[in-house]
Amino acid sequence: MSAHPISNTRRTIRQAMTIARRDFVATVFTPTFLLFLLSPLFTIGFGLVGGMGASTVASGSSEKTRIVAIVPSAQQDAMRSADARLRDAFARGDRPPLLAIEAPGTDPEAQARAAFKSRKGIDASATLFGDLTHPTILYDGQGRADARYLASLAEATLRTDPAQTKPLSTATLSSIARAAPTESGHKQAAFIAVFGIFFLALLLAGQVVGTMMEERSNKVVEVLAAAVPLEAVFFGKLLGMFGSAILFVGFWTTLVTQIGGILPPRYATAIGEIGPAVGAPMFFLLFFAYFAMAYLLLGAVFLGVGAQASTARELQMMSLPITIIQVAMFGLALKASAAPDSMLAKVVEIFPLSSPYAMAAHAANQPELWPHVAALAWQALWVAIAITVGARAFRRGVLQSGSGRLFGRRKTVDMSVS
Repeated sequence: MSAHPISNTRRTIRQAMTIARRDFVATVFTPTFLLFLLSPLFTIGFGLVGGMGASTVASGSSEKTRIVAIVPSAQQDAMRSADARLRDAFARGDRPPLLAIEAPGTDPEAQARAAFKSRKGIDASATLFGDLTHPTILYDGQGRADARYLASLAEATLRTDPAQTKPLSTATLSSIARAAPTESGHKQAAFIAVFGIFFLALLLAGQVVGTMMEERSNKVVEVLAAAVPLEAVFFGKLLGMFGSAILFVGFWTTLVTQIGGILPPRYATAIGEIGPAVGAPMFFLLFFAYFAMAYLLLGAVFLGVGAQASTARELQMMSLPITIIQVAMFGLALKASAAPDSMLAKVVEIFPLSSPYAMAAHAANQPELWPHVAALAWQALWVAIAITVGARAFRRGVLQSGSGRLFGRRKTVDMSVS
């Protein structure tokens, strides 16, 4: 006689609840679930750190930018008054750079061009010289709006009767190219370097995690470990994945370098003013070297994590803290790049996980080369440490063939009988 349908339904529900309780407890009552639970808070917080770093770079650049007017002493007071009136019409964040007024010398045009040469603490974006009825305004690749403001300022300086409608000033605007990048250009190059290495390293190094877990599930790692040292297995896999990352970077680098040829001239000029302090050729070499170190270090950590994880759930839980830490390193390096002489910059340059990002920004801000030799050696040491720790943790925790300690040799016991 078959069981009553209601009894079967109750039994099914009871069994389903038992399984649900088991999975719930197995998922929730773990330390990694707490990190997963708080991950939005961490992500938002570190995102704010990165945003603050980017805004610091932008504000630091804008504070050093000036517009320069070369006018006779008799017109300087009137221009300052006109500048104060015009600025009141702008919102605080949209106001043009501060006005610097200079008396004309023997060659006003040469004086105006000289203002664009890099001077410590000041970057000119636009300069005005000549008779205010027909002034000439020079501007760099990012100073077109500032040049238009100077044209309006010349008009406002001459206009003494508000009821007058006829234009009193007709300005000639001319774009010029800088001979060398400014401090603002250095900081913009530093921002690009930090963001580029972070994005590429996190995007490409994350592929290492799944590869190691798959090969562990297929027992491939055990077979390789029986033939060669486990450290060689880890390092070989890391180099193989790095080779594919080089192809990815090379492909997109080739495309990006061709953008300048299709951009409008004023945008191409603006991009040309972004430059590193060490020079473009050396900067590209250092950028690649620091990307390699960031990839190898992060990849070694991910490789060790992937070797410990046996399921996709464990893999996600164990990878989350590493990703959060990297976002934090990105935010700190970005903030340090805006103040290259600060104590924060020195600390971020030394700390292993943030050192590749911070030193790439250092190459953009500072012309010295010797710190990069020491930094690359320091980072290579930590890559070796990460690979060694990951391999020994895998040997001890998964293969269960290592000693009880991550470091040091296993003690042997003399079993011989005298």
